[in-house]
Amino acid sequence: MIQMDFGAVLAEWPALLRGAGVTLALTATAALLGGALGTACGWARASGPRALARAVAVYVELIRNTPFIVQLFFVFFGLPGLGLRLSPEAASVIAMVLNLGAYVAEIVRAGLESTPKGQIEAGRSLALSEWQLFSRVVLPPALGRVWPALVGQIVIVMLGSAVCGQISTPDLSFAANLIQSRNFRAFEAFIVATAMYLVLAIAVRRLLEWAGPRWVFGHLPPAGR
Repeated sequence: MIQMDFGAVLAEWPALLRGAGVTLALTATAALLGGALGTACGWARASGPRALARAVAVYVELIRNTPFIVQLFFVFFGLPGLGLRLSPEAASVIAMVLNLGAYVAEIVRAGLESTPKGQIEAGRSLALSEWQLFSRVVLPPALGRVWPALVGQIVIVMLGSAVCGQISTPDLSFAANLIQSRNFRAFEAFIVATAMYLVLAIAVRRLLEWAGPRWVFGHLPPAGR
């Protein structure tokens, strides 16, 4: 009969917490940079020049139709062939940013294209510049409409980052694998890691749902500023 021993795993709690911290740091960096990249690409696909829109479409289709682990391996193992060597952490961030950016681009594009024309015409009637029109009239409401989808995609990317441990990024999955290699308690180690990923996913989702209306698309400054 199999006997569980979670004590042997929980005794390694500092390593688990460090791994969870790395996972959160990777996610936060990817969310900021990938969100910015995706927003720019979403604008390019919705209303940018045709050549730029086509180039972005190629990037989006390439990323969305290939596995994340292949993208990660290409960045970490493939780029050194071109003379660019990256640390595991840097490679993980780049792969996560590129992956998230492609999905955010399509989500943001959907939000931008759902903007009522009357809203845009009203902004132009106030003599707003194109940048003011986009950043204050079009983008914030669009982000508000698609925010739940963006939050879900960020959480998905965080959970997908578990494969970053395959290139020795010291994240939560790497910590769990290291612990089970020491005490041979693989079942218990990955049950604990699963529970921690669940807690992280719920916490990140709740945080983003709270922060969005307050910091991202709510409380806009007056258009004249």
